[in-house]
Amino acid sequence: MTMIEAIQSAHDVAMERDERVVVFGEDVGYFGGVFRCTAGLQKKYGKTRCFDTPISELGIVGSAIGMAAYGLKPCVEIQFADYMYPAYDQIVSEAARLRYRSAGEFTCAMVVRMPTGGGIYGAQTHSQSPEALFTHVTGLKTVVPSNPADAKGLLLSAIEDPDPVIFLEPKRLYNGPFDGHHDRPIQSWKKHALGEVDRGHFLTPLGKAVVRRNGEDATILAYGTMVHVATTAADEAGLDAEIIDLRTLLPLDLETITESVRKTGRCLVLHEATLTCGFGAELAALVQKHCFYNLEAPIIRVAGWDTPYPHAQEWQYFPSPGRVGEKLRELVRA
Repeated sequence: MTMIEAIQSAHDVAMERDERVVVFGEDVGYFGGVFRCTAGLQKKYGKTRCFDTPISELGIVGSAIGMAAYGLKPCVEIQFADYMYPAYDQIVSEAARLRYRSAGEFTCAMVVRMPTGGGIYGAQTHSQSPEALFTHVTGLKTVVPSNPADAKGLLLSAIEDPDPVIFLEPKRLYNGPFDGHHDRPIQSWKKHALGEVDRGHFLTPLGKAVVRRNGEDATILAYGTMVHVATTAADEAGLDAEIIDLRTLLPLDLETITESVRKTGRCLVLHEATLTCGFGAELAALVQKHCFYNLEAPIIRVAGWDTPYPHAQEWQYFPSPGRVGEKLRELVRA
């Protein structure tokens, strides 16, 4: 499956198993979503369980919160992560706090799916990576898969979770493998970006990272698209780097991170979002706190520029294997 097919399969399995699961958003029903992640669901389950909404992100999320409070399990789509800002107040002020403000009388078991990141020349309003805006909010869980099998297993876990989950889907990975270069055929990582996915029900646990590649020279912490960039960068730099795919930003698997950094003594944090106040800053702070006496060099962050996403210079903004490899060599030399 591609990631699109895996996400569609997760919806199908969840809706078949539990009649409380409803799916909706802009163009989600009849058309099957702008990226086709919900294709065929309305035809199979009807217009009351998979339906289109007006162009109102605030209304989409607000409706989902009400449904969740009264026992349904909505899985809604925001067409691009860039469009979530009108809904941000509903997510932060209502969804994330409902369990706390009601002393557990009400919960908000809902999923908000969003295509995220660049790599498709979407420019400023179709390329943002806003994960740090959600990881800052108590009461939310934030997930970013890097391959189809994880996308399905994590989405099923998110739908079955009793609390609100933000599910960010790297659209650069939607249709197949990617090694970080936009100007050459894909050669590597097909087993992770395009691969076999169980058509049935299975869960990938939230809060559990995975070691994608074992190594001794340094640890690279990455998620989503950047997992693939990290692998190509390490290969091209000729370095034995250990690559951790976080998969879930909150809850975070600190144990896997610290175990790796204590072994390698060096850490590079990689993400596509802008550098300043990005999630990488939190990762760097945690590594510094828990691995201080094991570090042999300062932690390095590699990220997008602190600018709006530039259309003409997208692949200079996008952390490339070359840029990552240069910093990785600098880290190992230190």
